Amino acid sequence: MLYFSKLRIILISLITAFFIILTLSNFLNFGGSLLSKKINLGLDLQGGSYLLLEIDNNPVELQKLQNTSTDIRNFLNNEKIKFTDLRISNKSIIFNIDQKDKDTVESFFTDKNSEINPYYTKYSSHQFDLTMLSDEFQLKLSEYGLIEIKISSQDQAIEIVRRRVDEVGTNEPNILKRGNDRILVELPGLDDPMRIKSLLGKTANLSFRFITQNDNDTFGAETLKFDDDINEALVSKRIILSGENLLDAQPNMNTQTNETVVSFKLDRVGAKRFGKATSDGIGKQLAIVLDGIIVSAPVIRDAIVSGSGQISGNFTFQSATDLALLLRSGALPAPLNIIEERSVGPDLGQDSINAGIISLLIGFALVIIFMLYKYKIFGLIANITLLINLFFLIGILTLFEATLTLPGIAGIILTVGMAVDANVLIFERIKEELKDEKNNIIAFDTGYVKSKTAIIDANVTTLIAAVILFFMGSGPVKGFSVTLAVGIFTTLFSVYFIARMLTSLYVVKNKEKINLI
Repeated sequence: MLYFSKLRIILISLITAFFIILTLSNFLNFGGSLLSKKINLGLDLQGGSYLLLEIDNNPVELQKLQNTSTDIRNFLNNEKIKFTDLRISNKSIIFNIDQKDKDTVESFFTDKNSEINPYYTKYSSHQFDLTMLSDEFQLKLSEYGLIEIKISSQDQAIEIVRRRVDEVGTNEPNILKRGNDRILVELPGLDDPMRIKSLLGKTANLSFRFITQNDNDTFGAETLKFDDDINEALVSKRIILSGENLLDAQPNMNTQTNETVVSFKLDRVGAKRFGKATSDGIGKQLAIVLDGIIVSAPVIRDAIVSGSGQISGNFTFQSATDLALLLRSGALPAPLNIIEERSVGPDLGQDSINAGIISLLIGFALVIIFMLYKYKIFGLIANITLLINLFFLIGILTLFEATLTLPGIAGIILTVGMAVDANVLIFERIKEELKDEKNNIIAFDTGYVKSKTAIIDANVTTLIAAVILFFMGSGPVKGFSVTLAVGIFTTLFSVYFIARMLTSLYVVKNKEKINLI
């Protein structure tokens, strides 16, 4: 029946008051952890940078092949199997053996207990495709192996990108996967996009290696350039220490030389390795290599056993701060390339906000005028409900600290129309009931009951569309779908609790003088 108990009225009033206060917390400071929540403005509303990064997995694939070729070499040596021409060519591992050893080598690759078996991983899929000719073996990364590398690289890269962005102090960044080799980075309110681009574009692969004069170094050697891009040195491929052993890195000032340096601390394993290397290498130059470039190459004067040291170079305080940030956040598993970049200025963002607010106010005003003209006092009830519905919608978005975008504002405007549509269906149904039913209370109650099915069906179909948009769409589309979905639930609550309660209170008091026709 068209009846609300006092307890039900009080409960609805408290819920309404809570969401009104929660909505107002976006504009007023009430204090407290719950009431300090606010809606975050998206990139298109407050300005900032949009970057689409693509992971270059070629170095990771090459590293995988190199590690596997080392395992193969060790196996063949341990089994005393003669082999020739073990090499990596066209992203394949190729080697030749005697025909008599073919079965032994083949069993090594097909044995599930083998560490590098190409047909077995923890997911029971093969990482390599094996091709056997008369005396030649060829291993190539399979499609599954390539996908596994991409997924692993993407997961690691997202974590490190997030650390780097958080270190810069960007407010509410949005970092998302795109496919299996791309990362979307949205940075609202970013003041210095060039700096973040520089930080995200560096792999930050740090290593400490000795400079050698011998081309025939046991571990091999390669020529690397210094960061001045002029001088170069022959550096051993043996890595004494890597960035994985760093506990912390901070910019600092060397009081003796009055230059900016990066001070670092090593973990226990790193400190032990560094102490032994510097003890054995007194008098040698130790190259500090970052992304294949020699940052500095100091001569070791004494053993460094404290587990801490300094990286010197031609640093400004800003560049030292950025290097320390990169080292703290860790090295990227693969290089990142910026394939798409967009910037939105704060003025354009404010224009978007103003346009959205004006659109909402115009639409809201026209709806209010129409409802008052068409349904008089019940139009007023519908308008009050509409306003409360907006408080519910914005309050829920505030509660979850959602990010509001321009499409999100469009979703709010659409919610206004949907909420009115539900009230129009109810009032028109009540008109039909009043033609045959003399008891106004029964007519109103029947109108609400009989219109419920049509209203729920209409909102459920819209909700299905919103869900599909959320899972199939990208960032802006997701924002629209979330706002639309939340608006559907707030609309149903507002219509069947707020509007029905207000209608009930009015009809019960004025049951003899109601005219909706």
